[in-house]
Amino acid sequence: MGGHHSPVPETHVWLTPPEILEALGGAESFDLDPAACSEPRPWPTAKRHLTVEDDGLAHPWKGRVWLNPPYGGPNIIGPWMRRMAIHNHGTALIFARTETDVFQETVFGRATGILFLHGRLTFHRPDGSRAEHNGGAPSCLVAYGDADLTILQCSGLDGTLVTRGELWGFGR
Repeated sequence: MGGHHSPVPETHVWLTPPEILEALGGAESFDLDPAACSEPRPWPTAKRHLTVEDDGLAHPWKGRVWLNPPYGGPNIIGPWMRRMAIHNHGTALIFARTETDVFQETVFGRATGILFLHGRLTFHRPDGSRAEHNGGAPSCLVAYGDADLTILQCSGLDGTLVTRGELWGFGR
């Protein structure tokens, strides 16, 4: 899902570009998306979806998780990223705002790797159509767990990968 800083102010729902999911093994490789958009969704993001209405933070997370969290400030994204860091099995798509407390608390020192994507992603609307403008900030994929780090390393996505060993000591 993800309510990124919107080029269209009337919506906060911005879907992950499907090519990102495909590069990470496709929707079937993820067991859960706890922050999925409501039905009808133009494409799946995992085997199981929880929506805003379901309150994905209130449910157990099992298996490999895909997380494109709701945005809107640290009080919104923070709980999602804290939960992902504790779960420690999956990949999150977030803005590469390394200076924020949330990034330093939940990514530096917790993630196994970060793929800083080159350029800016163009997200999709809930109907599946591509937004006219990019997301307005650089994005990164954050791997939690060795398996997800390996998937990032093999994804073929255009970006710069930084591993836990290279991150050790930052943000703490």
